[in-house]
Amino acid sequence: MDPLSTIKKQLFEQLALVAHSIGSPQRIELLDYLAQSERTVDELSQLTQMSTANTSRHLQVLKNNGLVLVRKQGKSRIYELAGEDVVLLLKQVRLVAEAHLAEVGRLKSLLPSASSEAASFKTTLNHLNDTNYLVVDVRPHKEFQQGHIEGAIHIAPDDIESAIDTIPHDKTIIAYCRGPYCTYSHKMIEQLRKEGVEALRLENGFPEWKAAGLPVSQSI
Repeated sequence: MDPLSTIKKQLFEQLALVAHSIGSPQRIELLDYLAQSERTVDELSQLTQMSTANTSRHLQVLKNNGLVLVRKQGKSRIYELAGEDVVLLLKQVRLVAEAHLAEVGRLKSLLPSASSEAASFKTTLNHLNDTNYLVVDVRPHKEFQQGHIEGAIHIAPDDIESAIDTIPHDKTIIAYCRGPYCTYSHKMIEQLRKEGVEALRLENGFPEWKAAGLPVSQSI
């Protein structure tokens, strides 16, 4: 066989390792959580409701194939995405699936967030310093601490109802959470609209915003 053809086949084999990594719904779910913040095996096990052993096995595949990094911290192992390009990879897989798999479109239409009017990244970016707008991060505290849209205020998912009265009702609210399939921001928008507040959902979530190189801040 021609040496160049051999190299090409070997390259395809390496590409297949990445495809294998995301060829599991469990591993895609793990990557989705890691896109929000770094986490321990125990945290990921609780979030995905998988056993610790099974979670570790899936993480090992992701690590071996270059999609996640791990470091030791005391007795714990902390996992994080290998780069923002992993977020873009997952986004592209999602877009292809939505475009070509009818079942994905059907399931997506069942999500409450499907009915929420969306604000584009460009629109949101243009209003970051606009006093008539307020960006709200509706994710768990740890995720907000490790990264959020610059200038966003934080409201934890469990605090949505109690926090509605603390939000200025004379501003347009742009709420976001983990991504397009996350419903936390929709719940926030639904509650605000009941109070007569103009509210929009960010077209994607924080991971996509960060991966696009747009302004972010950390609280730690």
